[in-house]
Amino acid sequence: MSKFNQLDLNSLHLVVLRETENDSILELNANFYRNLSDFIGNLRKQEFDGVESKIKDTIIEMAVELTSLLLHIRLDKISKSDKLELGYLLDEEKFILDSQDEQSERIEMILSATINGKSKFLESIAQTHKTRKILVRFLQEVNEIVGADLEKYGPFKTEDIATIPYENAQALIAKNIATKVHWED
Repeated sequence: MSKFNQLDLNSLHLVVLRETENDSILELNANFYRNLSDFIGNLRKQEFDGVESKIKDTIIEMAVELTSLLLHIRLDKISKSDKLELGYLLDEEKFILDSQDEQSERIEMILSATINGKSKFLESIAQTHKTRKILVRFLQEVNEIVGADLEKYGPFKTEDIATIPYENAQALIAKNIATKVHWED
């Protein structure tokens, strides 16, 4: 287990350095990313003037770069590893890997249906995907629309938030009329 429970820029740098110097994934504190998030979040909340503000911004930038580097190094190691050391993976990294597993399953599903002549199954998948609902925030007013699921939605005012079919949302997002809402604390 890492000795770095209280994070600062120096300890983050040491973790990244240790991770780059080893071929295997290192064991980190289970709360590592949360502690790192607290560290960066607390820095962002602090208000300084002049030179101190520039120093704070530089520290934040360095912490962000080191965090990105660490995550990419660890995920790269995982993708190249024959024997996955699941015990050393953090929950946030497992979350990322789960999505990659799901992508592989979907590729196999589409490939299998295509080469086995299951066009109705492919049609069903396409329709389900087009009509699945996503949350968007409107950036400008929009009159009532007919969704990919043939239901009516709207009208919407600027800053309204609504759940609409994926295909319609993508069209509105592409035209900068709406933006996808991401849930964050």
